[in-house]
Amino acid sequence: MPRLKAIETAEADPKAKALLEGVQKKLGMTPNLMRTMANSPAVLEAYLAFGNALGKGSLPAKLREQIALTVGELNGCQYCLSAHSALGKMVGLSDEEVADSRRSVSPDRKTEAVLQFANKVVTNRGWVSDDEVAALRTVGASDAEVAEIVATVAANIFSNYFNHVADTDVDFPEVEAPGNKPACACG
Repeated sequence: MPRLKAIETAEADPKAKALLEGVQKKLGMTPNLMRTMANSPAVLEAYLAFGNALGKGSLPAKLREQIALTVGELNGCQYCLSAHSALGKMVGLSDEEVADSRRSVSPDRKTEAVLQFANKVVTNRGWVSDDEVAALRTVGASDAEVAEIVATVAANIFSNYFNHVADTDVDFPEVEAPGNKPACACG
């Protein structure tokens, strides 16, 4: 049962209402994550602005979804795994690519290096070695891409942790989180 209420768009603060209407227009739905973030218009605005800014960066949407799946798997977030499995398919990921991304692997050398690096950023709380950064360089990653990988990891950690605290109801086709953890990964 959710710990924080998912706000109906019609009941939202005027600023949150405008943001939720924009999400509805873009996605054709208003995910419970964003409806729950709408309890604080500042939180919802920050989350959406972060995602919009990254969408203008050098990492393609498909790779950002793959990073989200790697991070969601490591953090055991059923909501995000479910959401990014569906969103990943919308940007062209196959079922196999979704499964591979959850394991931080890919047949594509650069994608796998990015996912392995994202995995290290999460598991080592940002403390990566020179060798781990060098591994990205060997597959052609630029400084901009390295920066955006870290930012994409951070944005997904935020949404994972938010869902853990809120115990957000999953409103995407559900996928299992590691260890059959509940959506909040805390119980």
